[in-house]
Amino acid sequence: MADKTTLELVRELYEGTSDRANTFRYWLIAFDVATILFVIGASFTDHGPMVQALALFLGVFICADLAARFAIAWSKVRFLSYPTTWADIVATVSFVLPLAGEGLGFLRVLRTLRLLHTYQLLVRLRGDFRFFRENEQVLGAAANLGVFLFVMTGIVYATQYRINPDIGNYADALYFTVTALTTTGFGDITLPGTSGRMIAVVIMIFGVTLFLRLAQVLFRPTKVRHPCPTCGLLLHDADAIHCKHCGTTVNIKTEGTV
Repeated sequence: MADKTTLELVRELYEGTSDRANTFRYWLIAFDVATILFVIGASFTDHGPMVQALALFLGVFICADLAARFAIAWSKVRFLSYPTTWADIVATVSFVLPLAGEGLGFLRVLRTLRLLHTYQLLVRLRGDFRFFRENEQVLGAAANLGVFLFVMTGIVYATQYRINPDIGNYADALYFTVTALTTTGFGDITLPGTSGRMIAVVIMIFGVTLFLRLAQVLFRPTKVRHPCPTCGLLLHDADAIHCKHCGTTVNIKTEGTV
């Protein structure tokens, strides 16, 4: 009975809608951010005993988080099929095994992105922060681009810092990633071999696509969140009178509306 109660408590924290559950998810995001900052900061050090001890400490917590989410998963097989689950497993191994180093710990950011896209957290963010409600699409597009930039920077660093004298830390890897994404290509830093060229190709193709998506969201007319009573279409033009999908009259409340 005690185990069942514990399991229900864990499920409520991860999937519930209570204030305690939402606070817990905020703390998870804060922990993920701290983990990411550690990965970046560690790249500028000599990876001494203190850094390895802190990496092990973070790895234990990540492992506990992974075990908790596995325990409450309704379908264990489906949970193990998620790319973010395997990214977490690789990140955990990267932190726990000293020989692996923390270079692959950047994959933790993928779980943070998935957490930000969960229904419960999105509802809470809309309720807690007016700025998020008014700029949700822009923030979402910026988050996707930022995560892609960070992940590709991490891949460049993890695959190059031992073999490429031009990549000594995350700043060097970030510099190369940004120049590749913007197709500037100064040429002062290059990734040798076929694998290096393929990484550059992925950065250019997918990075430019995400960048254009962000630009599209920034410059197109702002949409208003108002569910259509007939078809449920959520986003409408700010001055819309009828739903573009089904033609139903929509009464969108704006400033000055009584």
